[in-house]
Amino acid sequence: MNVSVVPKQVSSQAGRESRLQRPLRIALFGFGTVGSSVARILVESHPQGLELTHVFNRGVARKRVDWVPSSVQWSEDADAVLASDADVVVELAGGLDPAGTWVRKALDAGKSVVTANKKLIALHGVELERLAAARGGHLKYGAAVAGGIPVIPGLEQGLAGDRIERVEGILNGTCNFILSKMEDGADYSTVLNEAQAAGYAEADPTEDVGGFDARAKLSILMRLALRVEVDPEEIVPRPITEVSAVDFSYARDLGCTIRQVARGQLSAGHVSATVGPMLVALRSPLAWSRGTENMVILSGQYGGDVVFSGHGAGGHPTAVAVVSDLLALAHGSRRVDIPSAPAKVSGEFEVPHYIRFLVKDRPGIVAEITGALAKENINIRAIMQKPGCPPDALPFVVTVEPCKNSALKRALESIRTMDCMNVEPLDLQMLE
Repeated sequence: MNVSVVPKQVSSQAGRESRLQRPLRIALFGFGTVGSSVARILVESHPQGLELTHVFNRGVARKRVDWVPSSVQWSEDADAVLASDADVVVELAGGLDPAGTWVRKALDAGKSVVTANKKLIALHGVELERLAAARGGHLKYGAAVAGGIPVIPGLEQGLAGDRIERVEGILNGTCNFILSKMEDGADYSTVLNEAQAAGYAEADPTEDVGGFDARAKLSILMRLALRVEVDPEEIVPRPITEVSAVDFSYARDLGCTIRQVARGQLSAGHVSATVGPMLVALRSPLAWSRGTENMVILSGQYGGDVVFSGHGAGGHPTAVAVVSDLLALAHGSRRVDIPSAPAKVSGEFEVPHYIRFLVKDRPGIVAEITGALAKENINIRAIMQKPGCPPDALPFVVTVEPCKNSALKRALESIRTMDCMNVEPLDLQMLE
């Protein structure tokens, strides 16, 4: 009897080649801005090992396009597509339901899933990853944070050997577009209308300008970077709607600008996180990000700071991240298993603060404010007041040395009861 022995290296190479001989069959769930861009890349670039076979969308007839091959099946029956021979479901519909149901059914059937659904991953990512592992499939979500910027693959591969202690970044392109336009002198409402007309902002922009979108993305990054599982709803966001033109004017005097920043930190076993508008020094990379760009800075114990920057919004950049995940699956790449543990999160940071007041001018205002701050052992760094403002609506700014958020909150609770206050004081963290 003749027995031929195939060397292990040759055998594994043959296995890889045979796996690529039959492309992964791709079912798209959602044919909107991102979904159509994914289809465009699959059809035009013909990435090795990938084949678009199904498109699911409600009211699918209005979505049909002639540039998609006739072999692709269009359907508005989700269950039929989930029961098909598709190997991978690409979920791009967004939201928790019914998208979450589709993802669970696909994973339960042993299929792999690629998604850009940050809300679903933020709230149920750990559970879904366990389901995927139990059924022999994979769950990839490189497009869920920062669009086309490969920050999640970077964490899973390039930075997995470091111990990340802090993550901060600009995670919402809509807010970055609005604030960078306001930095140039535009009015908030005008820029919001422009963002909505360009498709950067929804008709109801609360998810973006209120910080809810960014906090979902931050919780995902914290799980992968800091290795802590936090409930995103425990992170209290601050809206950018509180910021006005006068704040940008004062920020320039301080050598800063204003951006919506998401911050997560692990220090001495304590987990802190916050999202909101903050003053950032003009020398900081965060100040360089303009328009719909996103930026993420990861600070590692061994590797120092690593900056990811690029287009974080739009169909094409996000589609690139989706197709990259698909190619990783087609070529047998598996995500690194990064262990994480549940943790409680607080909003406590010890940083300098910018506090803007709008008052009816009278003697003794500064003394009362400084007294309330001194009571909480908060040191004043500077007091600034621009000339030419009316005495019945006088804006001025106090900056303070690094202090705990909780101490400043107590001081402001006392200050806001002063009879001279026209509006709530605006408190912004300062990143140095």
